[in-house]
Amino acid sequence: MRPFFPVTEAELDRARHDPAFRQKLLQRSLDALLCGLQKHRQPHRTAAASEAQIREGVALAVRLAELIQTRAGPAREG
Repeated sequence: MRPFFPVTEAELDRARHDPAFRQKLLQRSLDALLCGLQKHRQPHRTAAASEAQIREGVALAVRLAELIQTRAGPAREG
């Protein structure tokens, strides 16, 4: 499993100005989240706590995937 490295202020600043880097940062966050969800699927985890955390993680994963897809698509006029 990959270690999780928190996002730094410098990375956030760069992501605000660099769409390609923002995509990379979103993808890295999604990968880390999916690894964490996989860990919670292990049978030795406490069922009730893991179920709630898995539901929350899945909701976050879906939102991240939507952001990645939206940013990767053609520019939208607004």
